[in-house]
Amino acid sequence: MSPKLPVVKANQVVRVATKLGFVFDHQRGSHAVYYREKDRARVVIPMHAGKDIEPKTLKGILDDMGVTPEEFRRLLRG
Repeated sequence: MSPKLPVVKANQVVRVATKLGFVFDHQRGSHAVYYREKDRARVVIPMHAGKDIEPKTLKGILDDMGVTPEEFRRLLRG
């Protein structure tokens, strides 16, 4: 697998976050906050219509969700 992060849209990140047990908490402007009760984890996803999430931003989101880029790719596909 390539070490590069995939180019994704916000809705794809939301789909993976939901698979990992995150639920929508609230939105402030263009940033949606998702929360996972079991470990009190919180992740902020920028919801800019039609724009890709920058790799550096995606890396931070993956760190907040507690997943590796490889695991993210697997969840994205399935």
